[in-house]
Amino acid sequence: MTDTIDCAANNPMPAAAAYRRPPEVVMRLARMGSFHQTRLSFMRSLLRRLKRENWCFKRSLWAIDQQGFGRAVYTVYGPERAYSLVAFSHDLPADMRSDRVIATAWDATFTLFDGIPTEADLDRLELNVPRQEAGRISDSELSLSRANRSVRLWQHVIDRLSAGLQPERVQLESVGYLVRTTAVYGSGKFGAADRLTISDRPELSGPFQAELLSVWLTRAFSIDLVEHIARARGGDQAVAIDPELRRRIGVGNSTGLGMAPFLVNHPALLNNWMMAREEAFARVRSLPRAENEAIEIFKQHFAGARFNVSQWHSEHPIQIEKLEALNADLEKMTAYIEGESLSDDHPWDRFYRWAEENLSLEGQEQLLSLMLEPYGELVDDLTRCMDADEHVSFFIDGSMPLSRLREIVETQCRWALGVDYEQPENRARFWYTSAEKLEPRVGERFHEPGAEYELPLAIGCDIKHMHAALLVWEGGPTTAEFLLAHPEHRHTARRVQNLASRPYAEIQDNLIAADMLPIDILRCKLSFFGATKFDPRSDRWVRICMYQDAPYPHEWLEPAV
Repeated sequence: MTDTIDCAANNPMPAAAAYRRPPEVVMRLARMGSFHQTRLSFMRSLLRRLKRENWCFKRSLWAIDQQGFGRAVYTVYGPERAYSLVAFSHDLPADMRSDRVIATAWDATFTLFDGIPTEADLDRLELNVPRQEAGRISDSELSLSRANRSVRLWQHVIDRLSAGLQPERVQLESVGYLVRTTAVYGSGKFGAADRLTISDRPELSGPFQAELLSVWLTRAFSIDLVEHIARARGGDQAVAIDPELRRRIGVGNSTGLGMAPFLVNHPALLNNWMMAREEAFARVRSLPRAENEAIEIFKQHFAGARFNVSQWHSEHPIQIEKLEALNADLEKMTAYIEGESLSDDHPWDRFYRWAEENLSLEGQEQLLSLMLEPYGELVDDLTRCMDADEHVSFFIDGSMPLSRLREIVETQCRWALGVDYEQPENRARFWYTSAEKLEPRVGERFHEPGAEYELPLAIGCDIKHMHAALLVWEGGPTTAEFLLAHPEHRHTARRVQNLASRPYAEIQDNLIAADMLPIDILRCKLSFFGATKFDPRSDRWVRICMYQDAPYPHEWLEPAV
């Protein structure tokens, strides 16, 4: 595929470029940290594909004892291939339960198997998957993951179901999940199949499709397991979870700094995610009128957004303030919807221009998400544009005139040139990799050791340093000649050249500033996954919910014979 929106060029609608928001508006951390899931999010595009292509589903194995320990296999069958979640449920002592990445034991562990595992495969996996990083899997496995129970809700649901009662809705919705994953590894980690071995498969060519398929099947396993234990305890009086309540149960996740540098280290991919999202929004804004059916769909999703916010809680002061603003924004939007026409005179563009003047960033980005909902036929094709061949963007064009390199810096990197990096508050932090778990971390430059191990993530500072060197350069006129004399600027030149064709490739903020919030980067990435209910636990890690209100495999897919 291409690295731009060209893959959607055959869409017959008029060009929407005039309505696309520029990178200097979109690529700021405060806005990126206010993103919401959209219909382009990877979880939703995955489920649409499974339904569209008539995939089938079967719980292939259930070897779980009365206490809830053992192994199970969930298989989905596509037009050409099958994939199986292999799940192991463990007897985990309470004092060993931890969401931290340094944990060594979990309530359940999983792998997504390429095909249908044999008994020998299951025996091999049972020796390795529960050990996670300490074990080793093979290129027959596409992901490796683990999860812990939400102890309070888990026990409540078992107690109620085993007594013939439904879980209390308030308690269920206050948590939103029975299990939360603490890591979902793919792309070759710990021996799993490398990304390149599956990227040519249409069903897995999009970002993180294997990992998110694993999470969707994990959600089904969590429900089956809790109902199985309830039946074992309650016998004939035990009941299953009501389907309406069941839909309200997602999968939780605890995500920390390990995920944050991903967007910085994959600029071509970041550009394509952002380009697709902004192109979709521009297409909707460019519509001269809205049909009644589209307006009704929008209003239905608007009501859903209001309900979601009523169930979205956080104890972190930053998120509390943002939720208060979002609630106020939804009230303002309600008044706008009741008082303004949503049918003609470019109604969606008028609505968003009003939002820019009257709503917080949370409210503006919530509105973007809602505006896309009625227009699947208009925007869903853009999900095909969200992968990237990053090898193409890795090469440096040595023949580029330095005048052109400097022009890109001065026109597209003004955000970097305007910062005084000599001020302590503008270089207060540094990124490094921990020796203990080989995970990215953030250090305080003037209070902690380790700055000599700094990762090259201070992009703005590096751009300004390269620009200063360009201003005094008296050598040859090409990028190659400059870099031969200044190889320390190679990685920066590559990134700057990348911006010429990928304008959304850089986060336009200082990533080593004292007031930089890593959770803004986390939320941006997780919104593209399709996560909801962002709940920061500090400025460096966040809890989320995945697949809440989504269908289950047995509801969405035909049963496999």
